[in-house]
This record gives sequence, C-alpha cells and structure tokens, in this order.
Amino acid sequence: MLRPPSEAGGGRFVYDRLRMTTVAASGVRELVDRICAGDVRALARAISLVENDAAEAVDLLSGCFPHTGSALRVGVTGSAGAGKSTLVDKLTRAWRTVGTSVGVVAVDPSSAFTGGAILGDRIRMHEAIGDSGLYVRSMATRGCLGGMARATAEVSQVIEASGKDVVLIETVGVGQDEVDIARLADVTVVVLVPGMGDDVQSIKAGIMEIADIFVINKADRDGADRVEKEIRALQSISGQVGTWTPPIIKAIATTGEGIDDLLGAIDQMKQWLDVDGRLRTRRKIYWQERIEEMVRQSLLKQARTHGLSAGELAGHAERVAAGHEDPYRLVPQLVERVFHAQGANG
Repeated sequence: MLRPPSEAGGGRFVYDRLRMTTVAASGVRELVDRICAGDVRALARAISLVENDAAEAVDLLSGCFPHTGSALRVGVTGSAGAGKSTLVDKLTRAWRTVGTSVGVVAVDPSSAFTGGAILGDRIRMHEAIGDSGLYVRSMATRGCLGGMARATAEVSQVIEASGKDVVLIETVGVGQDEVDIARLADVTVVVLVPGMGDDVQSIKAGIMEIADIFVINKADRDGADRVEKEIRALQSISGQVGTWTPPIIKAIATTGEGIDDLLGAIDQMKQWLDVDGRLRTRRKIYWQERIEEMVRQSLLKQARTHGLSAGELAGHAERVAAGHEDPYRLVPQLVERVFHAQGANG
C-alpha cells in the first residue's frame, strides 16, 4: 500500500509516482469522454497511442470498451489490385448519403524507408475531409502478416467508441491463408477480379472459405461469368444446409455499378446475424481467440519485465539450436519464473 511521504522511506518518489498515476488516469478518462463526444482530434491522438503501444493504451482501450458493440464491422479483403480501396470508397459514400456514420481502417503495406503506410487511402477520400460522420485511418502493416496490422482490432474498437454506425476494415492484398479479417469482422466481403490465371482455383484453399459475400469487381472484363460459375460450383460442393450462402455481386467499383446490390447483401447478412444470436456467437468465437492472444502477449511482456531480455532469449535460442538446451523444458521454467517473480512482488 502506498503511504504519504511522511510515513514512507523515499516518500517523495512514492508520492510523485502516485500523483503522476492519478493525473495520467484523469487524462485518459478525459480523452475517452472526448472520443465518445465525437472529438476527431482526440480520436486521432488515441489511435496513435494505441498503435505505438503507449503506456496509456491499456487504460484507454479499457475506457473505450463499454462504448463498443453496437457498430457493424465489415471487412473487405482480396488480392492486391482487386479494387478494394475503390470499392470501400464507393461503399462509404453510399452509406454517408443515407446518414450512416462510417469509420474506415485501411491497412496498407509498410514503406521500407519510413515504416508508414505507403498507399494512404485517405488520399482516395479527399472529398470527405470535413465530414463529421466519416473518419478514415490508414495503418501500416509494419511487417505483420494476415492482411492486417498488429493493432487493427484495437484501432477499430477506438473508432467504434466514437459512435460510428459502421466500421469498414480494408486489408492489404492477401493470399491464400491470410484470413485474420474473418475473425474480427461481422461481415467479410471477398473481392475477386477476372483474369487471375486459374481464377478461383488459385485461392479457394484460403480466403474463399471466409467469404460472407463475394464481389466480382471489374465485371466488365472478360472472364467475369466464369469466375461466378466457379464460385457457385464450389458452393454446391460444400453442400452446407441451414447456413448463410454467400451471395455473388458483380460490380464495377470505378463507376459505382453494383454498389447498391452490395449494400443490400450486407443488410441481408446483418438481418441474418440478428436471428438466433448468430452475431453474438460470432463475436464470442472472436473474443475467445483474442483473449488467448492477449494472454500470450501479456505473458511475454511479463517475461521481458522479469529478466527475459532480448540477449537472454538469443542465448537460449542459440543453445536450443545447438542441441544443448531442451525448449520443452525451458519454456515452462521461464513461465514459472514469471509467476514466481509476480508472487514475490505481490
């Protein structure tokens, strides 16, 4: 228990630390209040804190969490060059036309020089500047796989807390097995284009299986009908009964053709999710996986705090690689060290 300076040795330090903690907590509460009130500057600052894993990030996310859960999370994924960004732009404009507030998280490849997002989807939406019902944030992958950045889920949560009706998450161009977006999104839109060589066959082992809605973009190209036939053939093979059958939308995102059909399909999917607790079931599965991931991250952070430095980890790796250390015995010992240190400090 922290005591006043007059009662504790080194009391000035203890008192100052308590005071700083109180001030920091007050600042986080104020920031959360401003986010919930729709303050764009506060939202931008909060996202930067989360992306950079700042000391305030955990308290900030905890403060935002009670204000989440009502927005529809829509993921848009597909291979590079499929037209995802143009599709997201047209979807956003359509939603804003009917008064639906939208937050966009656009995950872009990282610059090899700065580490930042090299495409910057905000450029594509320059006309939306000043629209209080729309917030767009570009994020760099920073080396993360799975089509998303490390903090995509947390950033989406902060944007949702700002009161947006829909949170659109656009992944970087993905391949066969980079399907993390399906765990985060309530509705996953997979964008395909004609002329991909083997078309659907080349990617069916991965992202084909996560689609709630298929969009064949650039449908004015030769081969669009063949892509549709291949999707329907795969759907007939799966033979699922009593589940959602992903609709197939043909679109030309540059002209806006097919956008109304896509909006209708998303609305139908939302209505389907609202029946029999399907949405809650999906989110329960997501949170089970997410909590496990958070526990792993927390344990690793605690291990580093209690002496597992990068140098020590490298030493263990070298000894394991040389066959001088057993990793299956080592890891339980490292975990035990963390819990022992926590017990000693508790």
